[in-house]
Amino acid sequence: MTKLNFDNRLIAELPGDPDPRNRVRQVHGAAWSAVQPTPVAAPRLLAHAPALAARLGFDESAVASQSFLDAFSGNGLLPGMQPFANNYGGHQFGHWAGQLGDGRAISLGELVNEHGERWELQLKGAGPTPYSRSADGRAVLRSSLREFICSEAMHRLGVPTTRALTLVGSGEEVVRDILYSGDPRPEPGAIVCRVAPSFLRFGSFELPASRGETELLAQMVRFCIARDFPELTASEPAVQMVQWFNTICERTATLMAHWMRVGFVHGVMNTDNMSILGLTIDYGPYGWVEDYDPAWTPNTTDAEGRRYCFGRQPQIAHWNLSCLAGAIAPLLEDHEPLRDGLQRYAERFNAEYLRMSAGKLGLGNLEDISLYSTLLSLLQRTELDFTLFFRRLGALAIDELRAERFAEISYSELSLMRHADEFNRWLADYGQRIATEGMTDGERRQRMGEFNPLYVPRNWLAQQAIDAAERGDLQPLHDLVAVLDDPYSEQPESQGYAALRPEWARHRPGCSMLSCSS
Repeated sequence: MTKLNFDNRLIAELPGDPDPRNRVRQVHGAAWSAVQPTPVAAPRLLAHAPALAARLGFDESAVASQSFLDAFSGNGLLPGMQPFANNYGGHQFGHWAGQLGDGRAISLGELVNEHGERWELQLKGAGPTPYSRSADGRAVLRSSLREFICSEAMHRLGVPTTRALTLVGSGEEVVRDILYSGDPRPEPGAIVCRVAPSFLRFGSFELPASRGETELLAQMVRFCIARDFPELTASEPAVQMVQWFNTICERTATLMAHWMRVGFVHGVMNTDNMSILGLTIDYGPYGWVEDYDPAWTPNTTDAEGRRYCFGRQPQIAHWNLSCLAGAIAPLLEDHEPLRDGLQRYAERFNAEYLRMSAGKLGLGNLEDISLYSTLLSLLQRTELDFTLFFRRLGALAIDELRAERFAEISYSELSLMRHADEFNRWLADYGQRIATEGMTDGERRQRMGEFNPLYVPRNWLAQQAIDAAERGDLQPLHDLVAVLDDPYSEQPESQGYAALRPEWARHRPGCSMLSCSS
């Protein structure tokens, strides 16, 4: 293992918790608390991301070493690591929740690789911290495996995201009530190493603002700009802060457009789960739209209000940004630029959504969204699979586009036939639009292939890997990861991973219903 360079700027430059004891408490005037991971009984490396490991400076011999396993199971540290837990608050389901913090996540340090890239390495499930409240700080295999799979899959899909380096089994059991139904059971424990340039989130700035800790808030903003947004070079601090907020708004808008492009539903878009870098962060009760329904949410906690359903995600992101704007407003005399930033969000999202929608249809551009929005309405009524529809649309020649050619990817052929006439009219309009643009079928198909994945980490696929892993069989996990590593390419031997949701998964927990329990 080559010498690793940890500079750990966050704990070097921001004030920390003066109390060294790992006990649950309110932490004031500090951005972080020093805390050591809690060792586990029998760690085992279940999976890792080789490309990410190499980027960080770990070759395969290093990955196979005992010191690597010790570091990423919480049983030891590599030279330069200085573990800490972040302090932050957040709005949860629209209500201020006060201090939250890293209750089961422990950052090992900030690694700067040979290319000068900064990567914070964070263990999730490594034991209690001062922010654990009444929890044990651990995580179970099912949730850790889901986060490992989806983090790397989203990266391959081209969606801004945190990454996952390792999945380690702890050799211990963790008791969880999977659906909060009063039936807690022991499950295999696991730890995932999450990786990102920064794990700062909207709630990192909301907490000091809520407490009137204005100097800490200003210090954190200055630090974040200097470390994470070095391209912002305005000499006037207020101008630089406005540039910072504008950039966050624009990155978040682009992220939301990507989520809508691939059919991803985060499930719990609280402000403490929103990355300041515009990354997908905190993979919990997420899901993938299958039979298209904009009101669908995979999160049982959100089942009644559907605040975080698929179709509302862009609006919720705007709301969350308004919370961030409110947090930093005390640092600015003029608040109008913050309103301008929120408008920038709307403009960037609309532009990116229009661009990506055009790409999904294989078009160079869309003058308005009506062609695409009409299609989405039809997809819902015909119960067509969102991912598979666009792949089938791209695979068929224009003169082959008829409703019956999509029967195999509908969850209800009766619904498809009931709306066949209307669907055929849309297909005819679409064909005419392609002809007007003067695009060949080959050009259309190539463009559609760039925007529409074939393989996505559907919950039922992840659940099959979980079931096998809990029996000690890791092959389904590795097979799924290998398929998701190339989501836009046809893989003839892997067509089972690009299939309609099986009936057994329609109502099974972990497939259609998930909770924050992990």
